[in-house]
Amino acid sequence: MVRIALDPTPYNDSVHLLDFPDLVARLGYEYLQLTPSPDFGRHFHHPKMDSALIAQLKKRARDAGVTITSLLPVQRFGGPEPHQVDAAVFNTTRYIEIAAELEAPIVNTEFSGRPEREEDSEVAFYRAMERLIPVLEREGVTMNFDPHPDDFVEDGLEAWRIIRGLNTDRVGFVYVAAHTFHYGDRATSLIPQLGNRLGAVYAADTFDHTRSNALRYITNPPGNAVRVHQHLAIGDGDVDWIELFTVLRDSGYLERDDALIVSNVFAEDERADEISRFQLAKLRELAGVV
Repeated sequence: MVRIALDPTPYNDSVHLLDFPDLVARLGYEYLQLTPSPDFGRHFHHPKMDSALIAQLKKRARDAGVTITSLLPVQRFGGPEPHQVDAAVFNTTRYIEIAAELEAPIVNTEFSGRPEREEDSEVAFYRAMERLIPVLEREGVTMNFDPHPDDFVEDGLEAWRIIRGLNTDRVGFVYVAAHTFHYGDRATSLIPQLGNRLGAVYAADTFDHTRSNALRYITNPPGNAVRVHQHLAIGDGDVDWIELFTVLRDSGYLERDDALIVSNVFAEDERADEISRFQLAKLRELAGVV
């Protein structure tokens, strides 16, 4: 059965980490992905969870009937500076250990690095993973990467090539629907190539920044090296959801026991409860979950 998890980012300012399981259960979810928050760990920082807090969180999740599926830390795997890579490896080693301790053996993350230093960043990424793959193997954890807008790699196909170059099934791909148009709008050709290396799908909508002769968004002065996207509720942007779920179904992803779809709408925190419930119902409909 497809697991539909909630990314609780909209609640970071109002809900404590230990209360996330109760929150997602109240919203109708059975699954939770932990994402950057003060008590979990901020972007590019070391995790802030000790064994006592981990044990408390596991108990709260059991009591709420919620399964923690995965962790999302964001680190500078692509550097490109050596000290950034060292920090990413050091911090992520602990995140991988936490994932194993939580019995949530999936770490979903981003490449980071700098697009204007693509060559340096790619080397930094491979060097970081050379050190982390043995940790993943030791702990029985899988790590999946999203080529996030403004990472050193943004195109979905090129990101898959980089992942494939690691030559390990411990590393896979996160397909983020809100990044569709930065990926190259290539779901129908990319997802079949990923096969069982597709580790997670994130569900939020976005506008196609390439439309209207690439004038959908205008920034000044012209030529700014900006990346614009949104994390909207399904149906509020330009993502072709029928196409996406058709290829997910045809590729066999929706039939996998480990299929994971994460709702990650960040644009309407003031309506977070309403949007979270809507997302769950819509995702169940799209995935054919009764």
